[in-house]
Amino acid sequence: MAFVWIEIRQAAYPIGRLAASTSTSTPLLYIYDGIQVAKVERRDGQFPSRTLRTSHADALANQLSVFQAALHNFSLTHAKDIRSNPTFRAEFARMCNAIGVDPLAGSNVKGAAGAGGKSVWAKMLGSSVNDFYFELAVRVVEVCRETRNENGGMIALSDVKKRIEKGRGLVGGGMEVTEDDIERALESLEPLGGMFKTTMLGSNKYIRSVPKELNPDQATVLEVIQVLGYVTVSMLRDNLGWERARAIAIMEDLVADSLVWVDFQAEETEYWSPAWLNGGG
Repeated sequence: MAFVWIEIRQAAYPIGRLAASTSTSTPLLYIYDGIQVAKVERRDGQFPSRTLRTSHADALANQLSVFQAALHNFSLTHAKDIRSNPTFRAEFARMCNAIGVDPLAGSNVKGAAGAGGKSVWAKMLGSSVNDFYFELAVRVVEVCRETRNENGGMIALSDVKKRIEKGRGLVGGGMEVTEDDIERALESLEPLGGMFKTTMLGSNKYIRSVPKELNPDQATVLEVIQVLGYVTVSMLRDNLGWERARAIAIMEDLVADSLVWVDFQAEETEYWSPAWLNGGG
């Protein structure tokens, strides 16, 4: 009796070799490392790989169906905890990430996703999870809009969190949230064209709510201001080795964008962080 060796590469099986008898008798016996895998009928002298693939796909589909039902039931059962408990919500979000589920993915896309524009994950997880992040996204936009004249569209993530928790001036009052919640809510705003992005300045995260990107010099100056509270042209020239004209040009750009405030009363003009002047430094 002769054997033909066939490479097995489907993810559900360990990569190895499968032995198949080439005898004319049926059924055909598949053996993997000495273990019987399946008995299938052989037709027209062809190996039934299509039958194996179909069986494999059906098994995965059944497993996915069971998984979807379990996750859906979990989100409905614990919807109140997901909305009200930041720690529980963070753990739920981490669980979704670990298994490749994005509760917000495609939730704003209409058409093929289904009625109401809900994605598969949105339907599976229930509206409560999505509604929480969409409501939070609206509040983030409100905070960014109300403070744009103060900070030029660059506000610390921690400051946004404090304002949302206090709820002053926000529709619906305060919400208990985490910075992770805010970042997830920002992901739902991506269809707006990337107007709301997080960026690192030193060790802190900021939300940029204006389409203009910071150039490297501007980012460097803002990092210094975050630590010291303010800078002067002389400080930039002495510590960064910049020419005076370069330092002045950068500061004028930041002033024009309302990213820094100017104090003309000091011996040398000082450029301050709005967060420091508002007690957030």
